[in-house]
Amino acid sequence: MEISSKENTQYFSSNTILPVDRSSFKSESSASKEKQSCCGGIKIFLGALSFVYFAKALSGSYLKSTITQIERRFDIPSSLVGVIDGSFEIGNLLTIILVSYFGAKLHRPRIIGAGCLIMSAGTFLIAMPQFFMGRYRYERFPSTMNSTVSISPCLQDKSQTPLSVLEKSQAKINAGCEKEAGSSMWIYVLLGNLLRGIGETPIQPLGITYIDDYAFEEDAALYIGCVQTLAIIGPIFGFLLGSLCAKLYVDIGFVDLDSVTITHKDVQWVGAWWLGYLIAGAISVVACIPFWFLPKHLPKPEGRKDSSTSSEQSKFITEDNKEQHKSYQQQVKIGEMAKDFLPSLKNLFGNPVYVLYLCASILHFNSLIGMVTYKPKYIEQQYGQTSSKTNFVIGLINIPAVAFGIFSGGLIMKKFRISVLGAAKLSLGSSFFGYLLLLSLFAMGCENSDVAGLTVSYRGTKQMSGYEQGLFSNCNSDCMCSQNDWDPICGENGITYVSACLAGCQASNGSGKNTVFFNCSCVGILESPSRSSSAVMGPCQKGNECPKMFLYFLVTSVITSYTLSVGGTPGYILLLRCIKPHLKSFALGIYTLAVRVLAGIPAPVYFGVAIDTTCLKWGSKQCGGRGACRLYHSSTLRYMYLGLTLVLGTMSIFFSIAVLWVLRTRSAPQDETLSANGERGTCVTNSKKDNFFNSDHLIQTTYWPEKETRL
Repeated sequence: MEISSKENTQYFSSNTILPVDRSSFKSESSASKEKQSCCGGIKIFLGALSFVYFAKALSGSYLKSTITQIERRFDIPSSLVGVIDGSFEIGNLLTIILVSYFGAKLHRPRIIGAGCLIMSAGTFLIAMPQFFMGRYRYERFPSTMNSTVSISPCLQDKSQTPLSVLEKSQAKINAGCEKEAGSSMWIYVLLGNLLRGIGETPIQPLGITYIDDYAFEEDAALYIGCVQTLAIIGPIFGFLLGSLCAKLYVDIGFVDLDSVTITHKDVQWVGAWWLGYLIAGAISVVACIPFWFLPKHLPKPEGRKDSSTSSEQSKFITEDNKEQHKSYQQQVKIGEMAKDFLPSLKNLFGNPVYVLYLCASILHFNSLIGMVTYKPKYIEQQYGQTSSKTNFVIGLINIPAVAFGIFSGGLIMKKFRISVLGAAKLSLGSSFFGYLLLLSLFAMGCENSDVAGLTVSYRGTKQMSGYEQGLFSNCNSDCMCSQNDWDPICGENGITYVSACLAGCQASNGSGKNTVFFNCSCVGILESPSRSSSAVMGPCQKGNECPKMFLYFLVTSVITSYTLSVGGTPGYILLLRCIKPHLKSFALGIYTLAVRVLAGIPAPVYFGVAIDTTCLKWGSKQCGGRGACRLYHSSTLRYMYLGLTLVLGTMSIFFSIAVLWVLRTRSAPQDETLSANGERGTCVTNSKKDNFFNSDHLIQTTYWPEKETRL
């Protein structure tokens, strides 16, 4: 980082011959004009970059909010949804090194503009399957449809079903099979997310460094703070948009909504997931326009033209070659840039603080990415909440807690003038107490729903045998039922049955959502003879204690999100102060690349595989084969989801302790060297508190990769 020429002269007077400060020869009028020109250009860039951060954060968070909707719409397991989610990081992998290294020397605004166009194209592509695949079909018994034909749910004889109904049903299945066999439309979602990742790549490293290079030193922190604020607002709108779209039926505008027999509370409900992508794509297109009219370079602020590194940062960066301090914006040939690539990479990985912090971040983000990706699913399955309410809660409560935590971390750093060693301690303490709070969530779960044949027996006792065999009982042995169906009903005894047929229901009244089933032999096992053994559409609600547990979960989750976020800024400042200035953009690119390749890509996949192991009832596709999961084992899901998050977080803490240990071991001998002969060492951490203010602008780079969705 850079400080004023006057401060540089005081600090380097004994070691470095500085060029003459020519600012004194300029007239006040010319300096004033240059300042106005600089401020005008950088503020236009600031406004454009802030809107781009808002756009990319909105589309990224909206994708998280539609994970369960995509899973149900394309009838795929959580592990495959994890691959789709990780394709964004694969897109970054393909371009991050080239963009962060070579892009810093090229026309940065136009590269950002091109990235926005690619990002918008990918966002539009995600929504395209809705317009090319057939209408959404959910499992429903024929008697619940709007039909004048009365059919007994318990089909003891196929002759009960009119031939015309069976023929129409079979024709629909055959048509669906032909459609399904010829396409796997989820691939378009994966490719669209891949394009989003490619387009998003240049925004952070090139945008942040552009502001850092051309903003006045005293304004840089404020400018980047504005950008990060917009980046936090984006996910709030993203999850709220997801909440709104989840209430709308997936085929809204294509079918008559009165014919839909399920509600948004049903596990088979799919909201208008595609609608939000069209909105997000349009916003990205608008965001790219200003960058095509911005210049490659802005006038350099007068006070920073001859500046070098900040006083604190210069203490711990070894200056083996003075030529390395030349600005990375110098006009050099591509061949010369490529020649310097491997030495720059070797320089980065020769820094133990950088390497250890990188390892800690990889494990930390494995934990957070997996937790955030499946947090909506966890809330829906564990506490019986709808997708709409889940997205609303995350957007309105959890995201602001993350934003406030990041702001608090920067405020603590500045108010208490915390040194590099103090930043390492604050980052470690934040992670430790955050994961300690996460441990308490194990006690805030709901019991399994009482589902006959899956979690309890048909007599109301706990089911001990294999659930596939347990779906059949003496009470429904005379019915021609399929164990693959999922059309749940709620009996008067408070137990959910997989279908009206498996409940042994002999008659029904009404149609659609208002269907009522009567003379259900399996329900009658636990009912008194005087009752009619009836059931209604939809699963039974979870126990009375579940809403209270959900409230406890929300409170603890918000506190945990805040605590973990406090350490984001100190940790990132620690990273930046151990990087040589000319490698700043490159180091950020490598850091982002490592986090996304080793955390962003694999975490959603293996979290999804782990969650799939807790499934009790899988849906079935029209042409056979396993579809999306309909019911999870609540307790196993809780232990698997939270346990995996906690184990990864604990491992990251050990690497954070190693970072602190390296800083401690280096601080004492380097301080002795500094006091003895004035030489600068590597990674000296016990600097004077005043030095923090000499590099206040370091707080500007509080970018935490994808922090806007780390809940």
